[in-house]
Amino acid sequence: MPKEWYSLLPEQASTFAWQVDALYLLLTGLSVFFTVAVVAVLIYFCVKYRRRSAEERPAPIHGNITLELAWSIIPTFMAIGVFALGANLFFTIYHTPADGIDIYVVGKQWMWKIQHPEGKREINTLHVPVNQTIRLTLTSEDVIHSFYIPAFRTKKDAVPGRYNTMWFEATKVGEYHLFCAEYCGTQHAGMIGTVYVMEPEDYQRWLTSTSAGGEATGQSMAQLGEQQFQQLGCLTCHKTEPGGRGPILTDAFGKPVELASGETVTVDEAYVRESILTPTTKVVKGFQPIMPAFQGQVSEETLTQLVEYVKSLSAAKK
Repeated sequence: MPKEWYSLLPEQASTFAWQVDALYLLLTGLSVFFTVAVVAVLIYFCVKYRRRSAEERPAPIHGNITLELAWSIIPTFMAIGVFALGANLFFTIYHTPADGIDIYVVGKQWMWKIQHPEGKREINTLHVPVNQTIRLTLTSEDVIHSFYIPAFRTKKDAVPGRYNTMWFEATKVGEYHLFCAEYCGTQHAGMIGTVYVMEPEDYQRWLTSTSAGGEATGQSMAQLGEQQFQQLGCLTCHKTEPGGRGPILTDAFGKPVELASGETVTVDEAYVRESILTPTTKVVKGFQPIMPAFQGQVSEETLTQLVEYVKSLSAAKK
């Protein structure tokens, strides 16, 4: 019988999986302890101090300051300790490392469409190397989905119209379940897949193979994005030298830019995506809002390719 059939929790296969389990078991243990303690004391008092006759009158209770302080202070420090552990774990999971392998995920009823920077594409499968940081950029084409890998103890929503990021570092080679954890329609239960964790050498061979699963395009996402950049006529305004009607994109990604409104924003994935779909929302200072909107004209896959191309134009990615 496979271990996962009778194990209380799924296998731990990421760097922070044990922390999630430890916090979960701590909360469960505290809940069970106090539930049993309260019920036991309640039963004891009901028996010990039950009224034995109509004439019996209990002695007045004047209170106990030491006891009152104890059951107020001790639980308070326990609650603070649990909060500190939870907050530390939260920041660990939701603070995406600066370095790692970037992979783009698009949720669609009812499948996961995945693109690797090297150009390899997958549907409902994700291949990653072991002991390396993986950063996922997620979005959705239709409704809210949720990318959930139980063995990694990580989950993130894929929301239409925006990018969310999540990360993990797998610690064990193997195959792991992938689910959508947000009800997304009549075939939600069938939106499942598999994560394949491989040795780095095997992963590199898989990336370049044309017969080991996934669709090999022969071009990287940046190259595909460059083709889209040219086909959409972006070069007309976004030139490589001053004088164009749009900002220069070379070496722009990851750096702050001043807007016409006086605000300053960082050129990241979300900003590039928004600038393509609704360019008049955040216009760079010194330029006119003349860029046409591409909302509804390009797919999410095309958007991720364009984003990756803009990132490739920068000498240092952030």
